[in-house]
Amino acid sequence: MKRLGTQTIQLDNPPTIVSTASIVGPKEAQGPLAKYFDQCLDDEFWGEKTWEKAESKIIKETVNMAVTKSGIAATDIDYCFAGDLLNQCISSSFGLRELNIPFFGVFGACSTFVESLCLGSVFVESGAATNVLCATSSHFCSAEKQFRFPLELGNQRPQSAQWTVTGSGAAVVSANGTGPFITMITPGKIVDMGIKDANNMGAAMAPAALDTLITHFRDTGRKPSYYDAIITGDLGYIGKEILTELSETKGYNIKSNYNDCGVLIFDKEKQDTHSGGSGCACVGTTFSGYFYKQLQEKKLNKILLIATRCFNEFYELSTRGKHSWYCTCN
Repeated sequence: MKRLGTQTIQLDNPPTIVSTASIVGPKEAQGPLAKYFDQCLDDEFWGEKTWEKAESKIIKETVNMAVTKSGIAATDIDYCFAGDLLNQCISSSFGLRELNIPFFGVFGACSTFVESLCLGSVFVESGAATNVLCATSSHFCSAEKQFRFPLELGNQRPQSAQWTVTGSGAAVVSANGTGPFITMITPGKIVDMGIKDANNMGAAMAPAALDTLITHFRDTGRKPSYYDAIITGDLGYIGKEILTELSETKGYNIKSNYNDCGVLIFDKEKQDTHSGGSGCACVGTTFSGYFYKQLQEKKLNKILLIATRCFNEFYELSTRGKHSWYCTCN
């Protein structure tokens, strides 16, 4: 590994993403990317008694699928990096406890999947591991219950609100393989622009995405045109528009090759998801289901995958911080 500029890490022996898997809920199954997911559920409970138990089952089955597809025995996976939106990462902890793999709990909110890929790839590139598992999950119903309002109240959602994706994405990263490779990592800083609207996550997270995006370009000397696609995880329609405009003020035009997973996963008009998707599974399922296949089929060769997170102190209506993790795959 070598350090580039102020924040970027270049992986000289880049690890391979040897397999991915994705399972999504009923609403996601009605969206435009449905055919790319490994399994689409028709029931948010999936036979369980609670939403939390359903989420644990979703990540468990997704991980088992990713491991099976990799052709690597579970006993040969050295570490697991995983997390979710719930307190103490209970969905991941309960869902993955039977794997008996050393576990790193990652609580990066919406950035969890990409953060796990970043940390796991450093372990592999350094020689500390040969194979690692990276996974995440989220569930609309459990997230609303914990962070906003119980669904029973029937609260009206403002147009700036985003819909937490129900689902799970998982990837097996290995020192051995022929690609797609994880070649660079740019961890982001906490950027707080004082956005106090707890329902407008896109506006809260876009400045952090901008800061790390610009840092990545400056550290590497690359321009937006270097990538076939620049993908954010969960800015939604509002955050996407803000990031596009702010990037242009900094001299970087990303309009032609930039999109957001929260925009792609739902049909805004037909599904009434307001500003789009969000949550751990937003980038987790969209990358594991759609973008990984595009890389495998060489329809995309170089992508910049970006995930942001936003924690809101809801009762104080003050934003604690925004952070982003980036990794490039080619």
